[in-house]
Amino acid sequence: MKVTISMLRDWVNELNEELEGEFKYMLGDETGRYTKAQKEYAINIVKDKGVRATSRILGLHRKTLQRWLRAEGIRVERCPDWVYDWAYWRWQRQEKWKRRKG
Repeated sequence: MKVTISMLRDWVNELNEELEGEFKYMLGDETGRYTKAQKEYAINIVKDKGVRATSRILGLHRKTLQRWLRAEGIRVERCPDWVYDWAYWRWQRQEKWKRRKG
């Protein structure tokens, strides 16, 4: 079976929907406040995926996530380490094609 980009996108979207569903399931009382479990869950996702991605996945404002991180004394990089590797290799590919056209 050949894996296509759209299949990968669908798979990632399903995973993100599961994460969001688990987050919403942890909702405690209906006071409009997030539970400690929700905050810990979001922080664990931030450590893996970064603030921006977690914000999109869970439907939270970035400032909310950043406030929770500051309260816990956790410093998170602007983006995960793999993004820097990806950007480097992307740049390498672009340079190669520039030289070939050149």
